[in-house]
Amino acid sequence: MNDLDLLLTPEGSALLDEVRDTDPARELAVATRLRREHPAELVSAALGQARLRQRAVAKFGAEDAGRMFFTPNGVEQSTRASVAAYRARRMAESGITSVADLCCGIGGDAIALARAGIRVLAVDRDPQTAATARANAEALGLAGLVEVREADVTEVDTAGFDAVFVDPARRGGRGRIFDPEAYSPPLSWAVSAARRAPRAALKIAPGVPHEAVPEDAEAEWISDHGDVKEAVLWFGTEPGAVRATLLPGPRSLLSRGLPDPGVRPPGRYLYEPDGAVIRAHLVAEVADRVDGGLLDATIAYVTADTLRPTPYATAYEITDHLPFSVKRLKALLRERQVGTLTVKKRGSAVEPEELRRKVKPQGPHAATVFLTRVAGAPAMLIGHPV
Repeated sequence: MNDLDLLLTPEGSALLDEVRDTDPARELAVATRLRREHPAELVSAALGQARLRQRAVAKFGAEDAGRMFFTPNGVEQSTRASVAAYRARRMAESGITSVADLCCGIGGDAIALARAGIRVLAVDRDPQTAATARANAEALGLAGLVEVREADVTEVDTAGFDAVFVDPARRGGRGRIFDPEAYSPPLSWAVSAARRAPRAALKIAPGVPHEAVPEDAEAEWISDHGDVKEAVLWFGTEPGAVRATLLPGPRSLLSRGLPDPGVRPPGRYLYEPDGAVIRAHLVAEVADRVDGGLLDATIAYVTADTLRPTPYATAYEITDHLPFSVKRLKALLRERQVGTLTVKKRGSAVEPEELRRKVKPQGPHAATVFLTRVAGAPAMLIGHPV
């Protein structure tokens, strides 16, 4: 029996409940005690699963993570629940009722699709991963909507499904894979599968080059609470469209094909666009909304004279603009009694922790310093969030 089989037994289920809140620092003592009453392999499996569930809370929430089953790769590679739910909701609202989920992993996306009322065929070629996806659908009461199949996705007939969803593996033995053709399966195969279906969505790395986006696809970059999570290629929606979507919300910024903003001197306000906006190359849309320009032609900081709040960028009021100088920054912070210093950088080689160590901030006040370039020259802009 493998670990999952052991944990699905009544004894395994009871042991999982017993160890669910085990402090990792106490694992050895807990394992020693439990092995007096349970097989050693079951104790190891339960403690390992408890550890994975604790890690999974950040992605799936405590309630779901406490009932689901995980593999180490599954925790690492699965979609954050909020992102999967958004994508599933978008599919359901477009009229999709059935999806072939290819490369389903532990079933995170299949779960979100099923909860949106969509019937799912979830496919993965790894036996342990497919078994985990099946166990998760059952644990969450979704087995009636999710069929899990152990198979090579390139051999699965997706005819009869309203849409195809493909999440290729983007990690190998040496870590993350950046070449889309090195995905498993390759992006070119996923695009071919998408084109054979009425509609499709392909999950890809947010760093994908824009030139790799097919002309007949819509490209969407998604962030959650400011962290860029993924890019999605949609087929059968709006060919050529580019958008950035921010969660929670959702709020979506659609490209209008604006030219790059001009470079201008620093104004009273600095706007830091959301990472999804930057990845989607929509900084011009933000600059247009706030009537601003760029500090530097190669850096995604927008500056303006007026405050125009936008969900697509964080606004800061700038109090000082100085050429880069550790000595001058240290003197200014001492004069302002700044003890809490947030360091942001773009276009600077200076490491934030090294800078904090050198300036030794002390005092009751807080400030943010931007290390960047202004019209090509290294500069510091000091201010605070609006």
